[in-house]
Formats: sequence, structure tokens, C-alpha cells
Amino acid sequence: MNLLKIVIALLRISRTIMDNFLKLENRHTGEILRMRRVRDAGGQSVLTIDGSLPPGAKGPPLHVHFHEREEGAVKAGSLGAQVGNEKIVVPAGGTAVFPAGTVHAWWNAGNDLLELSGRAIPVVDLDRYLQAIFAVMNAGPSGRPSLFYLAHVLWRHRDTQLLASPPQAVQRIVFPLILFVGRMLGKYRGTSWPGSPESCTGAPVVDAVSA
Repeated sequence: MNLLKIVIALLRISRTIMDNFLKLENRHTGEILRMRRVRDAGGQSVLTIDGSLPPGAKGPPLHVHFHEREEGAVKAGSLGAQVGNEKIVVPAGGTAVFPAGTVHAWWNAGNDLLELSGRAIPVVDLDRYLQAIFAVMNAGPSGRPSLFYLAHVLWRHRDTQLLASPPQAVQRIVFPLILFVGRMLGKYRGTSWPGSPESCTGAPVVDAVSA
């Protein structure tokens, strides 16, 4: 029975992978991401990310990637971003860099559709993390994702990804308690719950020559 559920989950994932991309869409904000892992001749990979965000919409809250550096080019619209304590606006044709270990966030700062093209280096788990986060966000009402599922995602990625709020020390105390209650309530039974590890396999891998 568990095997059947895993197969069903994988089939659901496959529907979102088109043309060798993993496509994620936030039904509340309209944010769309297309990701794939591009591998060079030496076997090294980078995560390529193409995205869009409607006018006036917010992207992710302040967060940190401990090991992955993000860099992106604005193809259309205006990107608003906070990098550490600095806030910037990047117009079409400009670029933005989010160093590993730096608190950052981004949003659409203009009146037109924001379109981005970038990458994350090195590839760690950002694609699987985002896939889980989007699943949790889409499963709940706007602005109110399930704490049980969100805590599970944030806790299992705690060594690589971090939301800036609440403080990390608080998360290290509170999340295990939420997970304990969630397990007692059966929230994590099976593999089909939002953001489950089995349903978040990440972006497909392609060779650079075919990218």
C-alpha cells in the first residue's frame, strides 16, 4: 500500500515537470518558478531558476541559504530586494546577487510583470526545499499555511535553509514540539501530505549541452 502511495505521489510530481523543468506556482501570489539542475562535463551542477511575479506581489519573506549563492538577471519589470540591511531596486537588464549566508528577500517593485533568470551555486537542496514550501503554501488558505507541515519542512532543511523569523533559537525549540504533536495527531502518516519528503524529489538533471 505504501508503495502504491509513493507511485501516485511520483506521478503527481511528473505532471509538473515539463520540458525538463520543475514548475512551481504559488496559487496565492501568482509566483512561478521553473528549475532544473544543469550538469557540466566535469559532473558539477548548478540550479537554474527562471521565475515571474505579478505586479505588487511579494516574493519569499526574509530568509537565508547557508551554502547556496543566488544570482539573477532581471529580464522584465523591477526587482525590489533586501540583501542584509540594504534595500535595492534592480531594473530590467540589471542583476542581483544574494551571497550564501546572507539574509535576503525580494519582491516585485513595479507595475509590470517581474521576470527573472538566475541560478543557485552550488546545488544543495534549494529545489526540494522550495518544492515543499510551495506545496505547503498551496494546501492552506492565503497567509495561513499549516504549522505542522511548515515546521516539518523547515526542520528537515534546518542545516541548509532558514526563515529569518522567528529567530533561529526559537525555531530550534518550538519546531520539535510541533513535530511531536503532529506525529501524535497522525499528520505525517503516509506520503501524500503537503511537503512530504517523498513528494519533493527536486528538479530534473540535464546535461549542459542539452540545456
